[in-house]
Amino acid sequence: MTPLRILHVMRAPVGGLFRHVQDLALEQAARGHAVGIVADRTTGGEKAETALAALSAKLAYGVSRIPMSRHAGPNDLAAVRYVATHARQLQADVVHGHGAKGGAYARLGGGKALRVYTPHGGSLHFSRTNPVGLAYLTLESFLLRKTDLALFESAYAKAAFERKIGTPAGLVQVVHNGVRPGEFEPVALEADPADVLFVGELRRLKGVDVLIEALSLLQSQGKKLRAVIVGDGPDAESFLSLAKARGLADTVSFPGAMPARNAFAKGRLLLVPSRAESLPYIVLEAIAAGMPVVATKVGGIPEIFGDDAVMLIPPGNANALADAIARQAGGSKDGTARLRARVSELFTVSAMADGVIDAYRRAISRQNI
Repeated sequence: MTPLRILHVMRAPVGGLFRHVQDLALEQAARGHAVGIVADRTTGGEKAETALAALSAKLAYGVSRIPMSRHAGPNDLAAVRYVATHARQLQADVVHGHGAKGGAYARLGGGKALRVYTPHGGSLHFSRTNPVGLAYLTLESFLLRKTDLALFESAYAKAAFERKIGTPAGLVQVVHNGVRPGEFEPVALEADPADVLFVGELRRLKGVDVLIEALSLLQSQGKKLRAVIVGDGPDAESFLSLAKARGLADTVSFPGAMPARNAFAKGRLLLVPSRAESLPYIVLEAIAAGMPVVATKVGGIPEIFGDDAVMLIPPGNANALADAIARQAGGSKDGTARLRARVSELFTVSAMADGVIDAYRRAISRQNI
C-alpha cells in the first residue's frame, strides 16, 4: 500500500499522551510512513526536550515546537494557522490531534487531510458548570462535524465522550493502547522489596488516600506491610501527613518519581486504587512485566482484565482494597499469567499501530466514495 504522510499534533509532551504519540509515531515511521509531530515548546522541560530531539531524528518530518497555551487564548489562532500551513506544505494525508488542544488544532487546521482526534481524556475532564469547561465542551460539540475519524483508547472513553459531547460525524473506532516488546521482560526485584507498590501521580483521583487507609486497616489486624509510594503530585504532602497520622511513617516510604520499570523492582504487588481512569499504561506495563496487580473497576481497566475483571475492586473502598492486598500478599497470584498472555496478544504497540493505520485507511476510503 502507498505510505501515508501523517502529522501528529499535541500540546504538552508529558505523561501517557506523550508516550502514546511517541510509540505510535515511531511504529508508523518503522512501517515506511512519513511522520511528523507538532508540540508545545513551553512545557515538558529538559526531559521532553531530550526525548523530542531523539524522536525528531527518526521521523521524516521531524518535530516542530510552537507556543500552545493550556487554556483558550491568542496563541490558539497562531497555532491553528501554523498547523494548517505545515500540513499543507507536507501535503499531509492525515492530521491526527491528541488531547483537547491538539485535537482542536488538528481539526481546525487539517484542511483537506483526514482530520483525526484521540481525546486521551482531554475535554472529558471538563464540566459545563464553569466558564473554561463550558467553552471547551461547546467547542468540542462544534468540532464533531469536523471529525473525520475519532479514535478512543478504550470503549469506556468512547461511551463517556458520546454521552458528554455527542457522536462524531465520521468513523469512530476503539484502538487500545499498547506496550513495547522490551516491557515484557521480567523485572528483577531488589534485595528487600516492599510488600506493595504504588506508581503514579500523587493526587486524590488516584486513590492514594484509600491505599493508606487500607494499610492502616491491615496494621490494626496485625498485618504490618511495607509500602513504597512512587510519584509526585499536588497531594503529596497530604498523603505524607495521612500516613503519619495513621501510624505508618515507618512502613510507608515516598521516594519521589522514577521510571515505572525502576519502580517495579521495589515492590511485590502493584496497587492501582484509582477513583477514575481511562486505559492506564501503568496497568499494562506491570502485567507485561509479570507483576501481580490489584486494581479498581473504573474506566477502561476492565477491558484490560477481560474475563478476570471479576478480580477488580470498587473504587474508594478501603476495606475491599485491604482484603485484596491480604489475598495477594498471602501468595495468591490470581490470573497473573492469564493477564500477561492477554496483554501480549491484544495490548501491544504493534497491535495499536495496526488498528490506527487500518482506521486511517478506512476513513480515507469513506472520504473518497
